[in-house]
This record gives sequence, structure tokens and C-alpha cells, in this order.
Amino acid sequence: TFSPKDNFYIACGSNEKISTPDGKTYESDQDAHGFLSAEDKYLVSDPNANVPSKIYSSARVFLKDATYTFTLQDSGWHWVRLHFLPIKTDVFKLESASFNVYTNEVTLLHSFSATNLTMKEYLIHVKSQRFSIRFEPQKNSAAFINAIEVSTAPDKLIGDSGQSLSPVGQFHGLSHSSLETMYRVNVGGSLITADNDTLGRTWVKDDGYIKNKNMAKDVNVQTNIIKYPNGVTPYIAPQTVYASAAEMADANTMEQSFNVSWEFPVEKSYDYLVRLHFCDIVSTALNDLYFNVYINGKTAISALDLSSITGKLATPNFQDIVVDSSLVDQDKVSVQIGPSTLDSGAKNAILNGVEVFKMNNTVSSLDGEFGPDGKAAFAGKHKKTVAAVGFAMMFGAFVGLGAMVIKWHKRPQDWQRRNSFSSWLLPLHAGDSTVFGKSNYGSNKSSIFTTGGLGRRFTFDEIKESTKNFAASGVIGVGGFGNVYIGTLDGTQVAVKRGNPHSEQGINEFMTEIQMLSKLRHKHLVSLIGYCDENSEMILVYEYMSNGPLRDHLYGKNMPPLSWKQRLEISIGAARGLHYLHTGSAQGIIHRDVKTTNILLDENFVAKMADFGLSKDGPGQQADHVSTAVKGSFGYLDPEYFRKQQLTDKSDVYSFGVVLLEVLCARPAINPALSREQVNLAEWAMNCKRKGMLEKILDPVLVGSINPESMKKFAEAAEKCLAEYGCDRPTMGDVLWNLEYALQIQEASAQGKTEDASTNLNSTAASAPVAVEPSAIIPEQTQAIDEQSGTALLAQFSNLSGR
Repeated sequence: TFSPKDNFYIACGSNEKISTPDGKTYESDQDAHGFLSAEDKYLVSDPNANVPSKIYSSARVFLKDATYTFTLQDSGWHWVRLHFLPIKTDVFKLESASFNVYTNEVTLLHSFSATNLTMKEYLIHVKSQRFSIRFEPQKNSAAFINAIEVSTAPDKLIGDSGQSLSPVGQFHGLSHSSLETMYRVNVGGSLITADNDTLGRTWVKDDGYIKNKNMAKDVNVQTNIIKYPNGVTPYIAPQTVYASAAEMADANTMEQSFNVSWEFPVEKSYDYLVRLHFCDIVSTALNDLYFNVYINGKTAISALDLSSITGKLATPNFQDIVVDSSLVDQDKVSVQIGPSTLDSGAKNAILNGVEVFKMNNTVSSLDGEFGPDGKAAFAGKHKKTVAAVGFAMMFGAFVGLGAMVIKWHKRPQDWQRRNSFSSWLLPLHAGDSTVFGKSNYGSNKSSIFTTGGLGRRFTFDEIKESTKNFAASGVIGVGGFGNVYIGTLDGTQVAVKRGNPHSEQGINEFMTEIQMLSKLRHKHLVSLIGYCDENSEMILVYEYMSNGPLRDHLYGKNMPPLSWKQRLEISIGAARGLHYLHTGSAQGIIHRDVKTTNILLDENFVAKMADFGLSKDGPGQQADHVSTAVKGSFGYLDPEYFRKQQLTDKSDVYSFGVVLLEVLCARPAINPALSREQVNLAEWAMNCKRKGMLEKILDPVLVGSINPESMKKFAEAAEKCLAEYGCDRPTMGDVLWNLEYALQIQEASAQGKTEDASTNLNSTAASAPVAVEPSAIIPEQTQAIDEQSGTALLAQFSNLSGR
């Protein structure tokens, strides 16, 4: 149970203390007189009033300004709840009262009138230990209040950051905001009263907000099966919220193409924090539920996979999303859930709870355009600034329009046959080999493999033809960005990744991937061949990797097992790609999503790193980390990055250590179906290594074919990668050296066994010759900057004769 440090409850106008079912005791007006500074004293009451709580049977009325001041034990998040009910009296007509309410830092109410029972709830991040609430009657009117609550809220109830929809990315600064609770809804469940909530909140049913009840089906389970993970406490929401949900009606039918929608009327001109509560109580197995979440028509979360976040079923999760005022164009916040376009998993979607909070505006107001200091949002010099900016924008628009008209009159004769309108109208192309020069994208017959930064710009017709109009049978991969199709361009097989143009997340990843791949060329990185941005499309064309992701060859797909030598060579190739990312430029690049599904294999099983949608530029020489929101994949995430939100190239090293263990053990990084000590691969494997039980974690198909010293060296490399602190982890160059050494040991061992078998071939039939696995040596290509290490040197050393 949460015990607030500050606890102020006042039954204004009451001549006695009042206790409520939720355990609160409200001080009488007389006992609380020390908190109030007022010039008048008007108390009204109606003992016979039919009210839900006795706190509404009395009120304090002010004809002049009045202030309640509280001395707090601590700053930080505090609940402020104001209770209003216009009591019928012979003296005051309170239903007509109009007044303002302020705190030290924010305007709570402006020109407010309460015609019936109203409770206003706020979350204020208090900066001073003296906290005031001031009531200001409008001219010729009065102010009144029935009850006041001021109490501490848990520090972690609201974090500092959330996901922003416009602009897309992370929103920082929630801890500097003041919030008003607009809606708190228990989706698919019943009313939760304050006495049944962990923090005295009320959760209403969703009946009044769901658009079409027939599209949803309520689901309920026992509350005792809900288990909170680390980082989520019952203070976020009680078990009752997570034990009920709405899922799609007829959720397991073959075709599900509709969304379930809820609408919440709100006021324009404000940003809103939308907190969505999720708990998978509908699935019978992990990794079987993927769905999309939309807010005001924009993709808020694409292909949400609760299993990858929580690692368990019936485990609470919440997502904070900031909706910019520019998106609130119809006086409402709408929340929609619908099935993902992924081929795998059930066609279903769920939602357990919704909270909508109004955020204060630029003058620290939650009601109107006047702040607590009396300043208006566009007063004085602000108006001049707006006028100046408006004039500058208008002038710039005229200049830009004039330039476009001139350009139009000078347009080339064949402009209609060009790849896009922008290809001749705009002077700069991101992928051109020249700037303000002649484009080399005009010919559709140009070679696929070009040396330009972004490769070739394809027309949309070319892409459609190459993929047979994006045939469903040609889908070879899916992800948050979109589908990946196999295609053929100029007789060459390619992989075509088509993003969803309406997905803000997709646009973000599309731009990141283009920025990264335009400056990366290495034989162990998947190559970008070209792109298509015609008709708002977001299409990237890559070289085709015929053997798919490494994970498919380790487990889950019943493919022929990889030999130990192949696994070593694949690990070395991936390490070379990562090493190049970290060191191939002055600043370096951090991949941020290293895992076995992002290591692809070509027809010769050459490993190449892929998927740079989450990649970030490194800190360079001026800093040792990049401060950024945590992103990555569950099971591979660097714990130090997770704790500090400080990203370094050592975060990639940690993830690569998990990859090495997957290669050795042929099992997922997280497997909730196993016993508790075996769920997390990294923890289990390192525990076995410390106990000298490496054989216990080894893929059974490798038993008898792997040299013990090679395995030991490989496991040591993985262990170093998984050090708790980044400063204790090796660089990818060091990891590469150790892996190459492990390969040398294995090759020397295999060569020795082959020679022994050949010598003894005719002596006995009992000793069968050792089968040597076919070599999967990486074919020679252009020498890369990191290829002077390891294998070649070790090969030279192995030819030296010792004493």
C-alpha cells in the first residue's frame, strides 16, 4: 500500500470530520482554518441533500480572493482533487457562480461554473514545498469549494518521456508538465471505485466511449493470475484493470479487417497524454498476438508484440503517447486497435485500459489562455513576434512561389517522363552523385549496381513489375516498417522492402535506414541497391539474401543444422560487419538492434548485418555515449543502456554476446516455456559456464564434432561481451580476433583428425574416417578496412616452426 508523505483532506464548510469508504478522513472547516487565508467567511450546508458522499453536503463560499496554502514534506508529483456541488441556499445561487482557480505554477480553472456534481483531478509536479490553491471570483460573482485533496503521488507514476505522434519520436519533459485527468476507463470491465483502487482513483466502464460495441468482446480473468513485471507496479493500475479487456469480436475468424474504436471528446488547443494499458489475457501461447494501435488516425504502435516486451502472458504493460494539439482537429481523441498485417499469430487485438490527461499549454494553463501570473498566451511582445514570423513566412512563400514559376517555365521537354515531379523541380537529390547538377536517374536502363550514395531511383511501375504487383506469395519477411517482397530487376533477384506511407514509425525508420545505408558499403552489410519515393511510397531495394536470417538455421524452421565451422564463419562475418559500423567512420554507428533475425545469409552462407532502422550515429570523440530513449529487442538489450538510457557501441557488443550464445545453444534468447533459471539464455549460459558445465548448454547436434578448446574460446568471447558494465566489455575488434582464433583451433583439429583417419584407413575398419564439413569460406571481395586482423595473421603464425 502506498503511504503518501503529504496528506491534506479538507471538507470545506463542514463542522465535523468526515470519513469515506476509501479510507480518507477530511478535516472540518474549523480544523483546517490554518491553511486558509480569506477576507470573508461564508459556510453553507444542506444536511438533507441526496449526495454520494457527505463531503458534498457543505461548502465554503468566497466573494473575494482566498488562498489555501500547504507546507509539503517533499516536492514532486502530487494529486490535487477539487470537489464541487452547487448547494441550494437562500443566500447564494452557486450554480451561477463563475470563478478561477490557480496554483503557484498553473491555472487549473478559468471562468468555471459547476451546475452539478463535479470532481476535478490533477497531477501537479510541485517544485516548491509551499503549495497554494487560490480561488478568484469573477466580477460580481462568487467562488465555492466543497472539498480539497492534496496528497503525494508515486514518483514513478508518470515518467519524463513518452512517444510523440507529431513530430514522430520521443517526447521529453513530462515531469515539467501539469496534467488534468480527462478520462480513466476500465476497458471491457466494470466500474472500479476509489476504495478499490491502489491510489484512490475511479475507473469507469467503456460503454459510453466505444463506437460500435458489436465489434468488441469483453474478456475477464481472475485477478490473481495478473503478475506485475519489473518497472510496472499496481500503482500504475490495479489488477482489476489488467484482468479485463476488450478484444475483437469473432477474433479468430479467417479475415479480420476492422478496428475497434473508442472516442473521447476533448478541448482543442491542448496537447494530451494518452496512457494505454495492455495485458495479454486472451492468448494461450507467447508470440501469438500482434496488433496495431492508432490514435486520431495515426499509427501509434505498429505490430505491438506484448510477448517480446513482457516475456510472459497475463503481464501488465503500459504505453505513454503524447498527442500534439495539431492532431486534435475534431474535438476528440480516438483510440483504435486492429490486427497486424503480419502473417503469423492470431488476427486479434486487445485493450485493457485508457487514461487521457490534458497537458498545460505554453502559459502554464489547463483552462483558457491565461497563466497564473495573468499573462495571456499571445500577449504583448508575443503578438509582435507572431506578426513578424507571419510576415517573414509570407515573404518567403512569395519568393519560393516565384522561383517555382520560373523553374516551371524552364522545365525540360520530357519532364512528364521523368521519375517524379521533384526530380527536375527540386535542385538537390539526396542520392545523386552531383549537387545542383544533372541527374543520372533519367534512364530506366541503368545498371542496378551503382556507386551513388542511395543507388538507383526506381519508378513505382518498375517495382510493381518486379514484385508481380506485390503478390502475397512473394512476401519473404515482415516487420514494423512493412513487408519485404522478393523481386527480379534486370534479371537479378532483389529484396524489396515496402513501408507503410501512413505509418509515422515507418517514415522514421525509412529515413534512418536511408541515411545509414547511403554512407555504408561493406561486404558484411546488406547492400542498398536503390529506392523508390514516387507517389509517397517508401520502398528500399536490397540485395537478396537467399538463405534468410541466421535464426531460421538455428531453431524453429527444421532446416539442416549448421556445422560448428559454419557457425564460426557466420559469427565472424557478422562481427566484421559490426566492427565496420563502429569504426568505419570518425563518429561510428551503433546498430541498436543486433539479433539473429537481423543477420542474413546469402547463397554461400556469408553473413551480413541488416535492418538499420533503429541505428544511431555514435558519440564521436567529444563524448562517451549518446543519450537516447531505450529501443531494441527483448532478450538482447544491454542492461546498462536500459538503466541509464546512455547508448554506446558496447551496447551492440552485449547484444552480439547473446547472438553468440544462440549460435552455441540453438535456442531463443528468451524462452518462457523453460524453467525459471533457464528462461533467459544469457543468465543461464553464464551460470553454466561458471560451474564448468559448458556441455550442458551445447546444441546436441554439435556434440562430438566440436573441439573443446574452440568451444571454450568461443564461450569466453561471449562471456566478455555480456559483462555487466560496458567499460568491461571488449570492442568488436577484440571479439573478432577471439572468434577467428576459435576457428583456427577448430580447423587445425579437423585437419589433424582427417590426417589420422587417412593414416589408419587400411589398418582397421573399426575406426571410421572423420567426415570433414564442406567449407563455407567467405569469397574474396574488395578488401575492407577491418579485414587485416585475425585469420590471416593466425594462419601465418601456424606455419612457424616452434622449438
